[in-house]
Amino acid sequence: MKKHIGLVLTGGGMRAAYQVGVLKAIAEILPGRANNPFSVICGTSAGAINAAALAVSMQNFRQGVLYLANTWRNFHASQIYRTDVAGVFRNTLLWFTGLLFSALGINKLRKVSLFDNSPLVELLESMLSYEKIQEGIDAGLLHALSITASGFGSGQSVTFYQGAKQIIPWKRPGRAGVATQIELSHLLASSSLPFIFPATLIHREYFGDGSMRQIAPLSPALHLGATSIMVIGVTANGRVEQPERTDISEYPSLAQIAGHALNSIFLDSMEVDLERLKKINDLVELMPDEVRQRSNLKHVDVLVVSPSQPIEKIAEQYAAELPWTIRLLLRLIGARQRSGSTLVSYLLSEKKFCRALIDLGYQDALKRRDEIRDFLGAQAQQDIETPQ
Repeated sequence: MKKHIGLVLTGGGMRAAYQVGVLKAIAEILPGRANNPFSVICGTSAGAINAAALAVSMQNFRQGVLYLANTWRNFHASQIYRTDVAGVFRNTLLWFTGLLFSALGINKLRKVSLFDNSPLVELLESMLSYEKIQEGIDAGLLHALSITASGFGSGQSVTFYQGAKQIIPWKRPGRAGVATQIELSHLLASSSLPFIFPATLIHREYFGDGSMRQIAPLSPALHLGATSIMVIGVTANGRVEQPERTDISEYPSLAQIAGHALNSIFLDSMEVDLERLKKINDLVELMPDEVRQRSNLKHVDVLVVSPSQPIEKIAEQYAAELPWTIRLLLRLIGARQRSGSTLVSYLLSEKKFCRALIDLGYQDALKRRDEIRDFLGAQAQQDIETPQ
């Protein structure tokens, strides 16, 4: 059976710039003209945008990563959502009016969100050549690309994938895999932060951020044939020493509640799924070979690369880089206080912050150069030896 290294790019708004730094280091660790070592690429939320960008540049991994890095290093908030006075005021008014009407049982205003992400639509339309995804599949370089979104009508976590013909769609409680041709709408749906960006209509259902209700974020990669998986996360989690508890009796601001909710959506399920996979791997190691074959369980190597520093702390340093209109809006909901820095870290689409995260990801990955090289090892060497 052919081995496929899977890459899982998690969600986290603008925190996904960290992933670009890790990918940049990997591109330098591999030989210069190496193909993309990841034949199964799975993206969720902002990670979906990074995943699609990699999938359209399978033949030259380094070139694809450099293009992605240049895009992220020069981001401005106005490329993601409207920051002009008229746009911010209009959308904010619609958002609060929509909440009021909903409370009164009146459903007159639809597609209402805190921000207008029409600039992101224009950016993604010009940024990616989606036809190259199939070209990579036909060339045997890409086995599958998947983008996960959450259906507001069905409540299901749906993984839209484009891949090799032998991949079989799946359906499990609360989640499903659907074969399709990946397009702009899938990226917009997967990266629609709840309450912040509008939902996207795909076929007959509206979809939002893929991290919502994604109870098994490693599952798509396994269903798509990955035999080993690299996960690039966007949170420090247990790697950073937790500060001593202080007086936290003050009532939380709206921004603090929103940041806490987003952390729960983006971070908790991955930790649980990694722990689950570790237990399965431990169980497989204890099984006799014949029992292992009958159970259809296999050991799956996993390498997780995550930030060595809390990203919300970095966001505090660059919050002032946001346009004044956005700073005012965030101040109204309490996001400019230190307790609201978590929410800011998801929305801070300014180049200084993005560059800081790219540099952090780059340095974190270089410190694990040997570990990453060993993990990619045989696959990376095979890509170099394959004639083009």
